[in-house]
Amino acid sequence: MDFQLSEDQRALRRGLRDVLEGRFGRDALRAAVDEPRIDRKLWRALGDAGFFALCLPEDAGGVGLSLPEAVLAFEEAGRVLLPGPAVATFLAAGEVAGAAEGTTVVTAVGGPFVPWLEEADAVRGDAAGAVAVRSVDPLTPLHRVQDDGEAQDPRAVLLLAAEQLGSAARTCEAAVQYAQDREQFGGPVGRFQAVQHLCADMLVRAELARVAVYAAAVTEDPLEAAGAKLLADDAAARNARDCLQVHGGMGFTWESDVHLHLKRAWVRARLGGTAARAEEELAAAL
Repeated sequence: MDFQLSEDQRALRRGLRDVLEGRFGRDALRAAVDEPRIDRKLWRALGDAGFFALCLPEDAGGVGLSLPEAVLAFEEAGRVLLPGPAVATFLAAGEVAGAAEGTTVVTAVGGPFVPWLEEADAVRGDAAGAVAVRSVDPLTPLHRVQDDGEAQDPRAVLLLAAEQLGSAARTCEAAVQYAQDREQFGGPVGRFQAVQHLCADMLVRAELARVAVYAAAVTEDPLEAAGAKLLADDAAARNARDCLQVHGGMGFTWESDVHLHLKRAWVRARLGGTAARAEEELAAAL
């Protein structure tokens, strides 16, 4: 059995990376930090590219692909820290008018928080009594709601895990690049064993999460999705922290993008249900 990505899947990933990096590069990211908002033009461009309609049948105006391809798409979204409730909009395609085309922004109640409630055009779930809270992530405004304790949509859990995976992979790449470029004591800092160990650990975490996320996308098993989310949450947060360490003092400055990955990882870990709930679900199944 061949577990490698097909050429079509690799082409899909390349195409989406080009669209996202072209439309939401570093300048756009920093502008969004200064003024958090959903870029409606970008949202429509993603709709035109088929991002939100990847899993809709072709006879319904979609691309006709499946969950593994959706995971690849959201992995790319995680790499660039795409702001906005992309997962909720994706899952609403075919059910909420305009979601598939990117003309309607949809958010959803996910555990104790609702992201982007004030800018969304539609809300899935009961957001009655939602209270705005200060978000640690400047790119994800949040409202708190009463958590009803219901199990989350496994697809939402998995797509959030895919975003975390993209972030974990990106911070690993950033750490390696910085270790190669930054010189200290007569050579690149990457020649120091402590830095090499940090980068190696980051790669292991990212690849372990990748295996779990890709496998859960194939099986579509809710428990495997929960396990994948736990691994991806851990990889995203710990990789961002280690990336900060590799960058040294520079990594802690506002101008660096590393802290944005760490803050997004913390917020995503609370969406789609808490880690404690996922752990209880996995333990109950043993």
